[in-house]
Amino acid sequence: MQKQYVSLLTIILSASLFLFSCGSKMKKTVGDLEFDSLQINETAHLFAEASKPACNIVINFSYPTHSTDELLIDTLNYYFIKACFGEKYSLKTPQEVTTQYVDNYIKNYRTDLEPLYLQDEKDIVDGSDIASWYSYYENIESNVQFYDKGLLVYRVQTNEYTGGAHGNYATNYLNIDLALMRPLTLDDVFVGDYQENITNMIWSQLMAEHKVKTREELEEMGYGSTGEIAPIENFYLNNKGITFYYNVYDITPYAMGPVSVSLPYAMIEHWLNNNPVVQALK
Repeated sequence: MQKQYVSLLTIILSASLFLFSCGSKMKKTVGDLEFDSLQINETAHLFAEASKPACNIVINFSYPTHSTDELLIDTLNYYFIKACFGEKYSLKTPQEVTTQYVDNYIKNYRTDLEPLYLQDEKDIVDGSDIASWYSYYENIESNVQFYDKGLLVYRVQTNEYTGGAHGNYATNYLNIDLALMRPLTLDDVFVGDYQENITNMIWSQLMAEHKVKTREELEEMGYGSTGEIAPIENFYLNNKGITFYYNVYDITPYAMGPVSVSLPYAMIEHWLNNNPVVQALK
């Protein structure tokens, strides 16, 4: 009877240890985060006169509202605000920063352009429409693109016009290690002397996508004409692999638009770091 009791106890303990081990290896989503967004759409005319040109600013700012870790909320807000609005706003609350950013944008617009507009009104006598020269806009939109286990990918899209032939637009990414509460860099993702090898893979992907056999053929199309084709810190991770995102002018002329190059984990596995966040995505 004593032997049966010992055997049964051994089985229970073994099962408990097995379940505990499995549970400790389960990949939990860090922070149990919830998000909300602030939207602002405001138009302001020069001299506060409806007949004058105007600026328009549109903001759609995503930010965390709940987490099992309050420090994580504060940390994410710091990085999100810095990415969207700049370092000088980074220690403010989402509500404060959006209001102040809009107020400053309108104030600077009027301060900078009202004297110029008055001068142009005097100088232009042929009836030319100068309103379009002074009709500025700025759009800032951010969202959580990916949130799984220990990784959060935050995307920030900006679009602005401040005179000239065309506006400027860009998309930038933050890959945040939620356990360490900081953005990941390429050195967190890759190990060793990876630069040359990943560069070759990027070129190969572009050649495959455009059905060409040489780098020279890609260069004739415009690739690499405005900047070096190489791994950049503007990237994002997901369950499939890594994507490098090149904004206009990074590696191509404005007319060609932005370029994204995705490398699956199977292709880059040899160069992947042992970072737990990266390994959990594979």
